[in-house]
Amino acid sequence: MHTLSGSPATTWTHAELEEHLDAAGRALLRLLLQDHLDLRARQEKHQIRAGTGPAVTGPEGQVRPWRETRHSRWLATVFGAVRVTRVAHRGPGMSNVHPADRALSLPAGRHSTGLRRLAVTEVVRGSYDQAHDAIERRCGDVLGKRRLEELVVAAAVDVDDFYRTVIPVPCSREMPLVVQVDGKGVVMRPEALREPTRRAAQKAATSQRGRLAPGEKPNRKRMATVSCVFDTRPAPRRPHDVIHPPGGRSGERPARPGPRAENKWCTASLVRLPEQVIADAFDQAQARDPRHLRGRFVRR
Repeated sequence: MHTLSGSPATTWTHAELEEHLDAAGRALLRLLLQDHLDLRARQEKHQIRAGTGPAVTGPEGQVRPWRETRHSRWLATVFGAVRVTRVAHRGPGMSNVHPADRALSLPAGRHSTGLRRLAVTEVVRGSYDQAHDAIERRCGDVLGKRRLEELVVAAAVDVDDFYRTVIPVPCSREMPLVVQVDGKGVVMRPEALREPTRRAAQKAATSQRGRLAPGEKPNRKRMATVSCVFDTRPAPRRPHDVIHPPGGRSGERPARPGPRAENKWCTASLVRLPEQVIADAFDQAQARDPRHLRGRFVRR
């Protein structure tokens, strides 16, 4: 506030004011979070000194009789890095136990859940470089590119198991079941290409050819198989709902909306064979309609 009320700020443009408030606001939020963590650390220390805390046991069930204060760890958050100070409960020949870590639900690594969630959100929108730049603009220098990749891979570990355990939502036989299969070319590193594509890329590198068309990436892609299963409700439509009539649409006959996907299930793989990915889709369809009472549509 003193900076904004001072004379230098009166000469700033609105862009400079935005940039200053963005950095200062993030720093203020980080300080608020740090102050709250320090408050909880003091409360935990007072509780230990008063002897009112419960007995702490480890994962193996043994009590930790000793208490040691000033154990700290760093936590990278969306506001910046903060230090978490807590009490370590110890025992002879046993690992330390930190009840404050459980109370705060701290992750095993250094990066907070909010930062991990933001990393996944940004990565699915584009490349790792774009995601890293977006996170750095919002949070500052709290996450490196290599660690960003590791967080995204760790977040996706349970995706397949999650989809296998999801119970399909029951639907009436009036709702058709749609199975959709497609392929998507993904630009790969040279060592990750399939052998025929890699040989073709090496041959093309030694040949003379003209400039590539926009978006053209010959011999650099690997085909991923993508399959999807979803329920849909019948949506009767007229010809002019699908195709624009001559002269364009008028307000007298508004277009009826088309069918919408519900309870969507998706899977994709660059490594597994297309037959295996397609088989997973039909297994999902079989789980939703084991008696084949619903209409089925397959889209390619």
